[in-house]
Amino acid sequence: MNTPNVQIVDYGLGNLFSIRHACLHSGINAQITAQPDALLQADGIILPGVGAFGHAMETLRQLQLLQPLREAAAAGKPLLGICLGMQLLLDASEEFGLHQGLGLIPGVVRKLPEIKNDGSVRRIPAVGWNQIRLNNARSQTQIDCGLHNAAWMYFVHSFAAEPEHPSDVLTLTDYEEIQYCSAIQRDRVTGVQFHPERSAQHGLRFLKHWASGLSSTN
Repeated sequence: MNTPNVQIVDYGLGNLFSIRHACLHSGINAQITAQPDALLQADGIILPGVGAFGHAMETLRQLQLLQPLREAAAAGKPLLGICLGMQLLLDASEEFGLHQGLGLIPGVVRKLPEIKNDGSVRRIPAVGWNQIRLNNARSQTQIDCGLHNAAWMYFVHSFAAEPEHPSDVLTLTDYEEIQYCSAIQRDRVTGVQFHPERSAQHGLRFLKHWASGLSSTN
């Protein structure tokens, strides 16, 4: 049996080697690439990201990677967005102005509110370990995603996704009196706000489960 061809998108804005190391530890022989053809030939794609939304989209555009990502998703290839990579899956972001995203999952990315109801300041960015909660509105088949209810994951972010359709919300997370979407999924497009590569056994288990749904085309 051939090993699935997994490609990690290199556009200069992600901790690529940490993600690849976590993939290898999970039994995924992932490669790092900035080549459009490699994405189209992949069995699965991981889109990481750390930084500003607008800059990320412009860099992907300059590298001619936007269309291959959209084509791969349209063809039903599993696509996993991590952190900023998750946010890029949506229609747009309000970070430093309004910027268009990949448009694979309807919704907008907005900044976590800085002011609490009592007028005190919320800590932004949200950094550290926090729990995820499965969206019970999804069917049991839909939430078979390798994520466990109340699992602790590692987060570093100031913005969060707001999907247009509640059925696209995979998990929710509470942070200092607010609730935000911490994972999304539509068809074979999945996004997680947390860093699975930094989330110990729960993160590795999730990556392994994601890879189990890949089929080799080699």
